[in-house]
Amino acid sequence: MPSKYHSPRRAEVAAATRAAIVNSARELFLANGYGTVTVADIAAAAAVAVPTVYASAGGKAEILREILIPAVRDPSVADTLKAVADIDDPDDIIDVTAAGARLAHERHWDVLPSLLPHCRAEPAAAAVLDASNAECLAALAVVADRLVAVRALRSGLDHPRAVDMLWFHFGQEAWLTLVSDRGWTFDQAESWLAESAKHALRGPRPPTGSSLTRNAGGGGAP
Repeated sequence: MPSKYHSPRRAEVAAATRAAIVNSARELFLANGYGTVTVADIAAAAAVAVPTVYASAGGKAEILREILIPAVRDPSVADTLKAVADIDDPDDIIDVTAAGARLAHERHWDVLPSLLPHCRAEPAAAAVLDASNAECLAALAVVADRLVAVRALRSGLDHPRAVDMLWFHFGQEAWLTLVSDRGWTFDQAESWLAESAKHALRGPRPPTGSSLTRNAGGGGAP
């Protein structure tokens, strides 16, 4: 049976059409809200027919997934997890996690504050966000694994609760609340969230320079 004909030019045109559709949808979603935009609106903005939108990029939920994937699968996530795997100091693990979360959010800040609030009200969009959140939680579970491995969690705190606390501090809501709603800078948010996460996950610690701090590593008497 003859092999299917493949045209590089046709593939390029298809890719360009898909990109135009996704980019047009992105602009419309940000300007008008996900819920108010129709596939017909996207088709008109991209200068294609409605069936072409479905054939090239799928429905609104599939297009939304395409828009969110760069934020969810930002390279900083893998880089952060790789770094965390080689760190033994608990505070450094949390600091690196905070920096990685900040970078992933900051890179896509043109999309997240505007798009996410609209998406939550739409069942199809909410399903996409749930899948995205699951990937974020999986990454934070790896961080929790490392904190458990270095015996960093405070007494009585188990792994699932540690993941919840990491999500509370480094998930989307924390950054949206502090940076978007309250006007904090990313530097301020990163610093405060890191310190707050250390307190929640490791428990209160004595001030630097106290006798307890000096002896935490098993040294001699003060």
